[in-house]
Amino acid sequence: MDHFTDRRDAGRRLARAFAGRTIERPVVLGLPRGGVPVAAELAAALHAPLDVLVVRKLGLPRQPEVAMGAIGERGARVLNDDVLRHSGVSASQLAAVEQRERAELEARVGRFRGEAPPVDLTGRTAVIVDDGVATGATARVASLVARELGAASVVLAMPVGAPDSLAELAAMPEVDEVVCLSAPPGFMAVGMHYLDFRQTADAEVQEILEAARSSGGVTDGGPSGGRPDD
Repeated sequence: MDHFTDRRDAGRRLARAFAGRTIERPVVLGLPRGGVPVAAELAAALHAPLDVLVVRKLGLPRQPEVAMGAIGERGARVLNDDVLRHSGVSASQLAAVEQRERAELEARVGRFRGEAPPVDLTGRTAVIVDDGVATGATARVASLVARELGAASVVLAMPVGAPDSLAELAAMPEVDEVVCLSAPPGFMAVGMHYLDFRQTADAEVQEILEAARSSGGVTDGGPSGGRPDD
């Protein structure tokens, strides 16, 4: 089994998978926290803006693992009408869950980005990056929220993933493409495919985003087709 040295190495390898491609007005969005170092390498190679996409699942009051919807920044909200219809959740119960999750979302945004505004996704290609996909739950929610925030297309990119989850993500109408370097049979855990899979700290996410802003990485731009460095 091939291993990535760390998330930066995985990001550089992922960037090579995009070499020579033209992506219309890309924004690279790392899923906090582990997806951000991977995303930073891809954003640099594509000469694209880098940002985080902070999302929260809205779980049923008595079954929080079951999603009745999801939320993102700037008031983005998507609801699973089928789950709501069959669960009997009242409007007040939904509002209470959303209020709690919205507070957590805003706290995380403040930790990761501070006072910096998010990159506007309207009409752009959202390239959503994580360090790997196991169940696909976060990537699924992120795709829905990116569309709700105005993304014209959504590309999911990750170094490694579970084959079944990747297939489910690729079948989503909100997802235009899934780019994954490795989908090993018998997949067990993302961390097994890294030599160094230590937890990414909030401070590291902040430093990566600040570096991207100071280098001009968070800017508006046209199509990207730059070749990543080997």
